[in-house]
Amino acid sequence: MKELELKYGCNPNQKPSKIFMKDGELPIEVLNGKPGYINFLDAFNGWQLVSELKQATGLPAATSFKHVSPAGAAVGVPLSDTLKKIYFVEDFELTALACAYARARGADRMSSFGDFIALSDECDAATARIIAKEVSDGIIAPGYTDEALAILKGKRKGGYNIIKIEPGYVPAPVEQKDVFGITFEQGRNSLKIDESMLENLVTENKTLPENAKRDLLISLITLKYTQSNSVCYVKDGQAIGVGAGQQSRIHCTRLAGNKADIWSLRQHPKVLALQFRDGMGRPDRDNAIDVYISDECEDVIGEAVWQNFFAVRPQPLTKQEKTEWLSQVRGVSLGSDAFFPFGDNIERARRSGVEYIVEPGGSIRDAQVIETCNKYGIAMAFCGMRLFHH
Repeated sequence: MKELELKYGCNPNQKPSKIFMKDGELPIEVLNGKPGYINFLDAFNGWQLVSELKQATGLPAATSFKHVSPAGAAVGVPLSDTLKKIYFVEDFELTALACAYARARGADRMSSFGDFIALSDECDAATARIIAKEVSDGIIAPGYTDEALAILKGKRKGGYNIIKIEPGYVPAPVEQKDVFGITFEQGRNSLKIDESMLENLVTENKTLPENAKRDLLISLITLKYTQSNSVCYVKDGQAIGVGAGQQSRIHCTRLAGNKADIWSLRQHPKVLALQFRDGMGRPDRDNAIDVYISDECEDVIGEAVWQNFFAVRPQPLTKQEKTEWLSQVRGVSLGSDAFFPFGDNIERARRSGVEYIVEPGGSIRDAQVIETCNKYGIAMAFCGMRLFHH
């Protein structure tokens, strides 16, 4: 098949729409549903991301994409009991691939609502059962077991989008796209991200533990497929905060840091003890947790809020309690797709437990950024390569 006609483009008024190959056959097969224009953008970007994560780490990988940027990305590291609870997978069989998707989905569950999933490995039944419980638009993977395919075909009243991709497909080295009737052409970003990009440690602290190296690689590969400007916080094999598409670097760092803080606060004992109303689905529980953690509930939880969400009126999570909890967070890695122009980014990152950083370097203020890292004992590597993605 050389081309596939789509219902419409980014919006319903943008017709006609299709995907096609100028040379050769499309490397995909639609096994179920009718994926759209944005679905395919998410699918192809997500597939590249997880393929590179698998290559870099040797572990199964998953990503949760929304609007052509990852809400989360992760590799198949086992889950703690706390993470199983906050990801709602306590009662599920957890293969390595299932752990990867639970982590990818759990990074920013609010943003992952209605995601498009990419998996590096054949989708197994354990992963499919988790996906079956989430609100999702579709999935791309190199294959599916018979049981997994049957489970996924039951989603969305039988209309769930399921794409199989040829894992050996290699795209052309030059890519094109049209904007305003004008064709842009560039070499495909085939940069291989590996540990050699972490060797130029420019700070006084030159110690990178193996888990930090893995997490820094995850941050860089995630950023390679995130709309720029972008910053990515990673801990224990998964992104915990992605800031995408911001015009200002510090706003990226704040946005991603705020998401990382929410991920950390979801593990607070008060959050783990929340008692939800009977029959509340996962999205409603995510909304309830988000409201509970928010500033509006720091002093008192209003009557309407707790009656809408909770079976028992919970005690507020105070500003002091949040500050104390977040002050204990350690071992977070941070990647940036371009250099940090000011030390304020480091100041903000440190508040979310960042101890390891990788960025390209090359700013006229590199010395100020390095000095700020040194003040807090943060280890920072210059990878020497920008990772803008548009």
